[in-house]
Amino acid sequence: MSDRERVLGRVRRALADVPEDDTPYDRAIPRSYAREHGVRSAEETVELLAENLADYRAVVHRCAEAELPVLIARLLAARGAKSVLVPDGLPSAWLANADPVPVPDRAESTPYELDAVDSVVTGCAVAVAETGTLVLDGGPGQGRRRITLVPDHHICVVRVPEQVVASVPQALERLSPTRPLTWISGPSATSDIELNRVEGVHGPRTLEVVFAGVIPSVGGAGRPEGTPASVGE
Repeated sequence: MSDRERVLGRVRRALADVPEDDTPYDRAIPRSYAREHGVRSAEETVELLAENLADYRAVVHRCAEAELPVLIARLLAARGAKSVLVPDGLPSAWLANADPVPVPDRAESTPYELDAVDSVVTGCAVAVAETGTLVLDGGPGQGRRRITLVPDHHICVVRVPEQVVASVPQALERLSPTRPLTWISGPSATSDIELNRVEGVHGPRTLEVVFAGVIPSVGGAGRPEGTPASVGE
């Protein structure tokens, strides 16, 4: 008998006296907790995300969707990147102006090969403002989890405001538990027993987040396209 069979056998025995018509788990526990803290406009929610990303030492940039190729090329050039990892489904226009050699996301790539790549550019599935978190689910333009953990420099594009939610409960409603979810809150960092911060231990040392799009303001005028970020720069 395998360990899996032992565990499942114990679960079945524990549930043996539960009636078949018992209340389903998803309705058995009342979930009346707050779905978000306070009421914000779309612009305020995006601003909160920017502030929390900056608190995690991520660098936030802003541009219109059409300006993405120029901005991404500038960020890669400033980094001195000679190679960039490109996940399947990443819009080809995003790297149209970039000089680094594109490296495809291949299942057979070794950790050593990924470590030799200078940068990686991805999109995301959703971003959580209250926690400053980016969530990737392996969808188009996001790639395998390891490509955002091994290279030292990650550029992540967030389409605003449509990919930004206020809270974790709202993010979970958009995500499938069957997909490989990667939750990123700033660059990789840890502290030793003396609280000395060390970055890049289990992920990129540098995380740059690009807000792509125009955010409607409370008054409806909207943020001008291409407005540079003042957060984290």
